[in-house]
Amino acid sequence: MIKAIIKDKEYSVEFDNSGNAGNINDDIFQWDILTTGDRKANVIYKGQSFNLILEHQEGNDITLRVNGKKVLVKTRDKLSLLLESMGLNVATEQKINHVKAPMPGLVLRVLVEPGDTVKKGDGLFVLEAMKMENMIKSPADAIVSKISVNLGQAVEKNHILIEFE
Repeated sequence: MIKAIIKDKEYSVEFDNSGNAGNINDDIFQWDILTTGDRKANVIYKGQSFNLILEHQEGNDITLRVNGKKVLVKTRDKLSLLLESMGLNVATEQKINHVKAPMPGLVLRVLVEPGDTVKKGDGLFVLEAMKMENMIKSPADAIVSKISVNLGQAVEKNHILIEFE
């Protein structure tokens, strides 16, 4: 089962093995899908034709053009729904405001500047600790608002290194 949210309305969707039929909110449906190009398809549903273009997908969020109109679809699969029911989605939804030094060390390199957009896993700093270089990475997608340390600066554990918008 998949949950889909479109314009604040929630739909429970289940497909059969063919992918051409199933049910939406317990109403049985059937459609015909014809792929017409890269990220493009034509869908016939209840006698109407819909031209679909997949514009963007980020995680479970999908942006489609349906007959020229932009539609944002937020989906949740079985695993996402299970995690949400257990309250384990809270940590992933929290906004990250800053990154702290995980250990005492010396700032060897600063890899970003204020205004830079970073993705989860992008390198932010190189911190030397106990003669080893440690890459400090971004914990989430964010925009750098302030660098709170200087090149060559010694920092203690939990010292704020960077702040995000």
